[in-house]
Amino acid sequence: MRWITRPGWPGNLLALFAGALTPLTLAPFDLWPLSLLSLALFYLGLRDLTPRGALLRGWCYGFGLFLAGTSWIYVSIHDYGDAPLPLAAFLTGGFCAGVALFFALPAWLWARWLRRAEAPLADALAFAALWWLQEVFRGWFLTGFPWLYAGYSQQQGPLAGLAPVGGVWLVSFVLAGSAALLVNLPRLRARRAFLGVALVLLAAPWVTGPLLKGHAWTTPLGEPLSVAAVQGNVAQQMKWDPAQLNAQLALYRDLTRASQRVDLIVWPETAVPVLKEFATPYLQGMDAFARSREAALITGVPVRQLQPDGGKRYFNGITVVGQGQGDYLKQKLVPFGEYVPLQDLLRGLIAFFDLPMSDFARGPADQPPLEAKGRRLAPYICYEVVYPEFAASLAARSDLLLTVSNDTWFGTSIGPLQHLQMAQMRALEAGRWMIRATNNGVTALIDPQGRITEQVPQFQQAILYGDVQPMEGLTPYLRWRSWPLAVLCGLLLVWARLASRFSKLI
Repeated sequence: MRWITRPGWPGNLLALFAGALTPLTLAPFDLWPLSLLSLALFYLGLRDLTPRGALLRGWCYGFGLFLAGTSWIYVSIHDYGDAPLPLAAFLTGGFCAGVALFFALPAWLWARWLRRAEAPLADALAFAALWWLQEVFRGWFLTGFPWLYAGYSQQQGPLAGLAPVGGVWLVSFVLAGSAALLVNLPRLRARRAFLGVALVLLAAPWVTGPLLKGHAWTTPLGEPLSVAAVQGNVAQQMKWDPAQLNAQLALYRDLTRASQRVDLIVWPETAVPVLKEFATPYLQGMDAFARSREAALITGVPVRQLQPDGGKRYFNGITVVGQGQGDYLKQKLVPFGEYVPLQDLLRGLIAFFDLPMSDFARGPADQPPLEAKGRRLAPYICYEVVYPEFAASLAARSDLLLTVSNDTWFGTSIGPLQHLQMAQMRALEAGRWMIRATNNGVTALIDPQGRITEQVPQFQQAILYGDVQPMEGLTPYLRWRSWPLAVLCGLLLVWARLASRFSKLI
């Protein structure tokens, strides 16, 4: 195994391969045991490197992970951004190379300050703490890119029961710690007492997770609500074409009028592809229809607001008509899709930097839940559902979860299935039902255990019918968020720093 740990390209190529394994652990493949192998290879590969060598190896791991796991970026740039193939490949590769630095920096920190070969127990647990810190930082820095977290591999795996306790980050922490402890078991054999501690720490979450799986952390509130989620399957090339506006409005109107009687009717993100102020007569007509059915209708619609200085701001929004009320303005925006960083430099270079509706502003942080049929709904527009802490803050004030999306940008890639899996994790963390309505898939209903109860096929015009049960109460994760895990990881990192002084005791 020496060639894995020593400097050089064999080890770097193995790190690249280990990173590329991660997407296989996630949807649609769900080969979750590979997550332990991926993490173990990464941890082992950092064992004997200098900080500079660890920096490169961490970058190789991250590059392999994102290159294999975010192929949908190429689809968005090439197929819908009209970028030539070489340019699309270059931009995709450049993006992957950039976000791979999220793994390069922790690897450098590990080799420079935290690695403790003489204290294998502290070493393994500190690696898990640093992995947690990497995922948290990646979800925050420069608006964040919280995609491909290790914990999502357990969405239906043995550790799924831990998600309502500490969220996806607790699951990632356990996976990283388990992988490192498995690698260090040979070193711990010489210290029998600590070997026993390591075995207990290794086994405990893998026993507790299955025991907690299926546990009801929340309780039903009132009667179930019937749902009709409309999937229009509108081609992205037609989405913002003014000549197609009336046809799209008629499509959703006619599908809804022909639908079964339900309590909640849900349309996808920007199903109304025109500013809300210009769609007022149309929305008033749908309001009257929904009220005649004693239903609430929820739809995505862009919103324009005039500012005190005379300026205008545009938002990606959701509105409720019929037996409900409320508007929601999206807070977590997609770079390049909804706003363009450095737009003074990039606008006009290629069509990808001038996508329709790519000049949105961020909505305020203190927005209340939506109300429909007397229940509170936590709204997430597309990308917002992938942020664990953000989603938890809204879920804690809600009875149901709602996410609307337009995953057409992903094409036929694995992106929509990864996106769906993250929505499933949010339902599991919150112990609440989730309604997911999309333009062309995956439209689904998800129960509080993160399981899909109803689903319609991708790339088809369809209406999903089913029931959802409002829930009350808070899971431990909604109550405490990540603070207990943050304190634990902080203590473990301090322990690793001090371990060299007390190596005989650790």
